[in-house]
Amino acid sequence: MSPPRRRGPDLTEAIMRTTLELGQELGYAKLSIEAIAARAGVGKHTVYRRWPSKGALLLDSLLSRSESALDYPDTGDLRADLRRQVHEAVELLGGGPLSPLFRALVGEAQHDAGVAAALNERFIAPQADKTVARLRAAREQGQLAPDFDLDLAMAILSGPLYFRLLITREPLTPAYVDRVLDALFAGMGPRP
Repeated sequence: MSPPRRRGPDLTEAIMRTTLELGQELGYAKLSIEAIAARAGVGKHTVYRRWPSKGALLLDSLLSRSESALDYPDTGDLRADLRRQVHEAVELLGGGPLSPLFRALVGEAQHDAGVAAALNERFIAPQADKTVARLRAAREQGQLAPDFDLDLAMAILSGPLYFRLLITREPLTPAYVDRVLDALFAGMGPRP
């Protein structure tokens, strides 16, 4: 007797879990839809009905594991809240077991406009919006200058992290995060 066929969410979850397992074993460059389908016990057409590309499948697989990991606290201490959130992001993107796959996904986005749009819409923009919202709350509480450019602060905060993650491939350490925050806070306080 054959095992019962998985359908819908169970099948989707099995494919995404297999994608991450194989991605960690083989690396993104050697990962293929055919290998994912074979290990998940489905046909490759089953995978392609759900995802148009390997990059789209990887995006969904990674986001299914990290959606709630990067929520902002609001303790009233802006620096502590930013530090905690950035440390969580660094662990996810630069230090955890899935970090090579996150880097590969960002690289894939440079070549696949659909993956780039989805990555921005579903991960980058929501995280930026959360950061800007936390900065806005701090500005409204008088912790930042009234005319402080919140979008620029977001760019200043994230730019050095992505630079290290993608360009220099130097480690994203807590000490480096603290240096970035020190530089950001040097110009963020309310003006006399």
